[in-house]
Amino acid sequence: MQKSERIAILIPCYNEALTIARVIQDFQQYVPKAKVFVYDNNSTDETAMIATKEGAVVRHEPLQGKGNVVRRMFADIDADIYVLIDGDSTYDVKSVPLLIEILKREQLDMVVGTRKESDLNCYRSGHRGGNKVLTKIVELFFNQKLTDMLSGLRVFSKRYVKTFPAQSKGFEIETELTVYALSRRLPMKEVETDYFARPSGSVSKLSTYRDGIRILQTIILLIKEERPLLFFGIIAGILGILGFVTGIPVVIHFVQTGLVPRLPTAVLASSLFICALISALIGLVLDSLSSVKKEIARQHYLAFSEDFDFKCHHVIQNRKRQLKAISRIRF
Repeated sequence: MQKSERIAILIPCYNEALTIARVIQDFQQYVPKAKVFVYDNNSTDETAMIATKEGAVVRHEPLQGKGNVVRRMFADIDADIYVLIDGDSTYDVKSVPLLIEILKREQLDMVVGTRKESDLNCYRSGHRGGNKVLTKIVELFFNQKLTDMLSGLRVFSKRYVKTFPAQSKGFEIETELTVYALSRRLPMKEVETDYFARPSGSVSKLSTYRDGIRILQTIILLIKEERPLLFFGIIAGILGILGFVTGIPVVIHFVQTGLVPRLPTAVLASSLFICALISALIGLVLDSLSSVKKEIARQHYLAFSEDFDFKCHHVIQNRKRQLKAISRIRF
């Protein structure tokens, strides 16, 4: 007998009292078999009380930041399919059953609901352009076409959630979720979904410039961690070019006269070349270590079974039967 699939709706919330009831009601209507979890992140309004009244399981995460909440959710909640969505009522809940069906049918680890704007007021000034620029940077360095890297609507397999090494603290979490899938070449897909403007009175918690800079810093760090040879190779190339440009006049003058009159310039050029060589060597060493790390993570990923709990139950039961049989043997 096949066990029924457990679907968990994960809603990280900070001061979403105006919208959380509608989000929960939409899931109760369109994904009625799912269990809704609301993690309140130090809200100063009635978000937690309203979510509880609407029938959601409400828990609290004291460490501020969406990344901290998602890490806690992934660790605490056990399910077969996970739906991560913001509590601001801007995403189309009606599309979630389709995203779940695509995840199951195509045996994917992540489906991203890319945002199709319903009107021009969906994004604040700067958000649209910043999202495109950051998405293009990740697309360039990880060699895969992306549409909306920062979407807050995602559906995951259990295998993805339980092997994801969450490190982000804030809104950089979407970047980390995307880069993890790209760097490990996990099966994922983007599906266009409607995106709506926030209801009147609801305020976005995302700061265009502060969080944009944090996301860019996260991208740079993830490139260093996941593609160190490329990262340090670029640094080596820049240092090498600077050393070459700086040293050419010194070399030309030495060939013509046999003298090195600009000793500081010669020292600078030599230092730049040495730094370029060191950077290249660092990239080679870290690339080897990164390959080993990815292989270990890959083995863990492949070893993780969607039916882990179900199989463990049967293993335990079989072991009990074996021990019972052994106890009946008389020596």
